[in-house]
Amino acid sequence: MSTAAAPFSGGLAVTTTGLTKRYGARAVVDAIDLELPRGVISGFVGPNGAGKTTTLRMLLGLIRPSAGTGEVLGHSITDPASYLARVGALIESPAFYPTISGRRNLEILAALGRHDRRRVTTLLAQVGLGDRGGDVFKSYSLGMKQRLGIAAALLPDPELLVLDEPTNGLDPAGIREVRALLRELADDGLTVLVSSHLLGEIQTICDHLVVIDAGQLRYQGAIDGLISAQTAEVVAIPEHATDLARLAAICTGAGHPGRIEDGAVHAPAPPEWAPELNRLAMRQEITLAALSVSRGTLEDAFFAITDTEGHQILAHAPETEVTA
Repeated sequence: MSTAAAPFSGGLAVTTTGLTKRYGARAVVDAIDLELPRGVISGFVGPNGAGKTTTLRMLLGLIRPSAGTGEVLGHSITDPASYLARVGALIESPAFYPTISGRRNLEILAALGRHDRRRVTTLLAQVGLGDRGGDVFKSYSLGMKQRLGIAAALLPDPELLVLDEPTNGLDPAGIREVRALLRELADDGLTVLVSSHLLGEIQTICDHLVVIDAGQLRYQGAIDGLISAQTAEVVAIPEHATDLARLAAICTGAGHPGRIEDGAVHAPAPPEWAPELNRLAMRQEITLAALSVSRGTLEDAFFAITDTEGHQILAHAPETEVTA
């Protein structure tokens, strides 16, 4: 994973202000302000029905916003023809002719889009299908079909690549293939916007994150900034289970409320407090069989900021996380 510790200094590929899409009285996308940096892989996540696909369709000119403004690659989303030639997109499942080869499918798409057909050979090799381009599409595995779809999205030699659930339905091997491909594309300078519900994959591959829920923006900024906001836990397992209650009391007495779970004591505390807990346990003649630190994950952060009942919702990353 490429971390987001360095500033996103390449400018913005996508911006929106108050972007809204209503169907009747229901706001599917509700006044979101996006800022997508250039040259990153940005994850676009949210629960089912959050408005992800609707947002992507507005950015690609497939549907009109009900309100708000936006720019893609410096051009207004009210004039998609001014930028779509520089955008590649794979929205939902790729559609190809099943009885002709992958190569021929790409050649047809290149002709229809007036793209350089000479790029087909290069793209097949780039997505790992150089030796399978002559095989008929219906013989491809799901991962191969998805990679061919990404090759089709790359035909215009885009500056921005938009992918909606590119690993949906893939087995672990297929997911790894797509992950490696996206990292390679980003390393070559392409801006990639990936919509996905697989949080583990987003955490592995993305530099930047946008979270929406119920059509509203919950967070945007560096992934590391969101994860680091989650409180770490010191996890201690005593040699004797009979010491669990005393160990939890030690944590609580030190200002880190201890709870017993799965044969261990969990205490919300910074990682550097772990050695102190070890010393406190020794003074009480408690021997620790294991001592570790459990850090927050993207999944923890996701559920925290999409739970409107009991958690603060962050609309933007803390300033230090985005610019530091």
